[in-house]
Amino acid sequence: MPAPATPSPTPTPSTTPATAAVLLLGGRSEIGLEVVERLVRAGAATVVLAARRSGELTAEAARLRAAGARDVEVAEFDADALETHGPLLADLVARHGAVDAVLAFGILGDQARAETEAEHALDVVHTDFVAQVSVLTHLATLLRPLRAGRVVVFSSIAGTRVRRANYVYGAAKAGLDGFASGLADALAGSGVHLLLVRPGFVVGRMTTGMSPAPLASTPPQVADAVVAGLAARRAVVWVPGTLRLLAAAMHVTPRAIWRRAPR
Repeated sequence: MPAPATPSPTPTPSTTPATAAVLLLGGRSEIGLEVVERLVRAGAATVVLAARRSGELTAEAARLRAAGARDVEVAEFDADALETHGPLLADLVARHGAVDAVLAFGILGDQARAETEAEHALDVVHTDFVAQVSVLTHLATLLRPLRAGRVVVFSSIAGTRVRRANYVYGAAKAGLDGFASGLADALAGSGVHLLLVRPGFVVGRMTTGMSPAPLASTPPQVADAVVAGLAARRAVVWVPGTLRLLAAAMHVTPRAIWRRAPR
């Protein structure tokens, strides 16, 4: 008489495969689309592109269908309309279950303008920090009971040590970096994985007209690092990896020198 089959072990958070649905908050983002395209090629069947003027995301949706997405839907998302975040995310999670959420929205702002116009400074901080805190808190609340889901948060080298040349944007990123780091610790053991990404200067549409900084990267390079970080369930990814050494040097640079550092 054959021995009874050994039951398969229940998947743990570290062995559970990627979720079938990917949510891109910031549906036009170059980096975000590169990340989502790679997740689709890895097997994600459903994509939700969320952005303002969502009816104009035709080209982005077609790109992901061509990559192999079975279903691509669009959703209206205004990062600055905080009151809409909860209902939108609750509906998406109710319909798709645990998602891979990529937070790829944000603005650089105009540093010179922000130094004299408080309203503009607040706009930058609201979009790049406050709105992200809102989205992350809602996502954590929704995904914890499911014990699954992955969240990608984009910080920046600019938030590692804030420079005089772009201190408004840098301060917003510093706040986001701290919040996301703490949230990742709070999610430990919950089954929800938060990946904090710290890229340097990224050559793309958002930085058109700006001179690339040392150790610059491209959206595809950032996306490759993100997907590798997700696969390895890493907590933090620097892009490129050598940027970690630059950040360490930044922290010990005398302030009199640091305040003259370029953007």
